[in-house]
Amino acid sequence: MKETDKANRKRICILGSTGSIGTQALQVIEAHPDLFEAYVLTANTQADLLIQQARRFQPSCVVIADETRYEYVCDALADEPIQVYAGSEALCQVVTMEPVDVVLTALVGFSGLRPTVSAIRAGKPIALANKETLVVAGELITQLCVENRVPILPVDSEHSAIFQSLMGEQSPIEKIILTASGGPFRTYSLEQLQNVTPAMALKHPNWDMGAKITIDSATMMNKGFEVIEARWLFDVRPEQIQVVVHPQSILHSAVEFADGAVKGQMGMPDMRVPIQLALSYPHRLKSDFPRIDWWDLKDLTFERPDPEKFRCLQMAYEAIRLGGNAACIVNAANEVVNLGFRQERCTFMQMAAVIEKTLQRVTHQEQPSLEDYLECDRESRLVAEEIMSQDTGQIH
Repeated sequence: MKETDKANRKRICILGSTGSIGTQALQVIEAHPDLFEAYVLTANTQADLLIQQARRFQPSCVVIADETRYEYVCDALADEPIQVYAGSEALCQVVTMEPVDVVLTALVGFSGLRPTVSAIRAGKPIALANKETLVVAGELITQLCVENRVPILPVDSEHSAIFQSLMGEQSPIEKIILTASGGPFRTYSLEQLQNVTPAMALKHPNWDMGAKITIDSATMMNKGFEVIEARWLFDVRPEQIQVVVHPQSILHSAVEFADGAVKGQMGMPDMRVPIQLALSYPHRLKSDFPRIDWWDLKDLTFERPDPEKFRCLQMAYEAIRLGGNAACIVNAANEVVNLGFRQERCTFMQMAAVIEKTLQRVTHQEQPSLEDYLECDRESRLVAEEIMSQDTGQIH
């Protein structure tokens, strides 16, 4: 590749390069070496995969958040011209590096908040796959983006679909139709849900995702978080966001306008499509991603979500109504019970109950600062752990 070609490439910082979104983003980068460069790669604990990625993509630097793995990564890359850093503070620093053109935030959970804030303050465009950033601190993040003139390009398939549906539109949104697969337990009764195991919940019917997000999809908390995310991304009221269960995951979401017209984005379930668009926007790049076979396409169906079976979705709407740090509390408690369920320390149905009790117990704040959010997250996790560790008979 010519040096002039290298100079024209977008330099991408991938926060969470070893996760589901991060690995697929690297596939996109590899498919378009003349357009993109993996400039920074980071991982939490997956040191071996990070080392493999570093050798393959030759980034300027890598970060292993788990500081106990620092020497291991250093030794493995000693023969490469790649800087190695460690720790959560390093994540906040690498996103501000002058050559970085786009920061893809693909970290899972609350850990994505501080690095994203640092990137925004440094004026870096954000390709957002870490929904918890807007869930926890949507008001703060949107305000920072305005102040620093930083765009957020959504990577979630649903929000990318809404974004695409709004391209070229001048009219205000009347309604967002946010589609949901319904997860693996869409047709289960309340009685059947009592006996759901982690192994059952980790088998998503349509998408290949990480464990945490797959469990969130099964409880529909993931969709609740997407409701909160849509509220901030598209500046709409919660009553303007309608969740529709669409098991086939072909219509990725849609927008309804004042005249009743509905525009949506359709495609096969493949996260590389929204990832590539976020990195290449405003251009669309040619790809060999799977296409819809219209003659083989099964019926497209749409259903109402069941509020009794999926209480987590209703809690997301409640968090928007309460505002302030309410969504931060819900997110922290959810991270605790999500892991607790995977470790068989609570049942599938108890997850929503623990989250609800945590929201009731932790002090509500109307206008929290970043430091307030960090403290709220810490306190909420402690409260959720305490509630989860109680006698299961006390959790209803």
